Amino acid sequence: MKAFLNSIAIATVSRKDKIRGQNVKFGGRTEIQAEFMMQLLRKIAFPISLIYALVVHIRNFLFDVGIFKSSSFNTPTICVGNLSVGGTGKTPMIEYLVEILKDRNKVAILSRGYRRKSKGFVLATSDSKVEEIGDEPFQLHSKFSDITVAVDADRRNGIQKLQRMREPDIILLDDAFQHRKVKSDFAILLTAYDNLYINDWYLPTGGLRDSKREAKRANLIIVTKCPDQLSGKEQSEIINILSPKPDQEVIFSYLSYDEDLKGNTSSIVLNDLLGKKVTLVTGIANPKPLVNYLEKKGMDLEHLQFKDHHFFSFSEIELFNSKEYVLTTEKDFARLKEQVENLHYISVKHKFLGNGASVLEKCITAIIQ
Repeated sequence: MKAFLNSIAIATVSRKDKIRGQNVKFGGRTEIQAEFMMQLLRKIAFPISLIYALVVHIRNFLFDVGIFKSSSFNTPTICVGNLSVGGTGKTPMIEYLVEILKDRNKVAILSRGYRRKSKGFVLATSDSKVEEIGDEPFQLHSKFSDITVAVDADRRNGIQKLQRMREPDIILLDDAFQHRKVKSDFAILLTAYDNLYINDWYLPTGGLRDSKREAKRANLIIVTKCPDQLSGKEQSEIINILSPKPDQEVIFSYLSYDEDLKGNTSSIVLNDLLGKKVTLVTGIANPKPLVNYLEKKGMDLEHLQFKDHHFFSFSEIELFNSKEYVLTTEKDFARLKEQVENLHYISVKHKFLGNGASVLEKCITAIIQ
């Protein structure tokens, strides 16, 4: 039931994004009409969201009272996840943690490998394709080739196999906050500045895939995608809204985009594209921060937006190849690099406000000492 309701919501949200991104009409409707229809559908779906909420609460209750079991493991695990669908910056956060840990520890990453075409446990190798392990694990493996990356929808099975096959010092669990069958040693909950989980509602009317109350299981809450000049006063206001437990830290991060653009045949700097017509292709949950950044740089931008983890069709590839300059995200580059000419990607990483970076590093290093 939960998977069914989740699929309805994702399909609903994704369809709206695809309409907006390609700036087309849907069934003769304009973008504004399509937006109105989506809002109407979300309201109509409210009774379904109540059923979804009930399922979520029953499931969590059964874990809380011990009827459903959570497993702990000898290898320390760090979970990174969120409560809502949509982009909160999980993959860049995993990359940030790898940078902290990799020089002194044998690190492994375990992901579900969403929308991959394989089944079960798969260990990433130099021969792995994006279709086999998923776009985000492929991105991680490409960037950190000396780090073990594996995918398995069954996180307990995946951890057991990693322990047996690789004997890592620590395992990073990507997008696993709602996977309560594993009791992680440290849980990091991400929530986007412009879409705090506390203000959200359940799928498919809202974006929540888990109960707001489950935030209590997090050891650290990170408010991501903040303005880089977010004041201390507004940070305090957000902390008051989130109302963390006394033992929970709340820190704030913003996205930093790389000025150096890497491509399939060459590298350029972002300013090289100023004054040129650039086509931005995105298949991520929330491209708005990237679009805003590029527009503020003064770029003449055509944005083709697709749903998260989208596998591009032959006709879409032909369209991209008809464009003079194509810019994409690092995740989408994994699916496009062998098919699109004159393609470059812009990478992104988290930077922290105040003492957030030192707080995070202190928490992480304490786990493995």
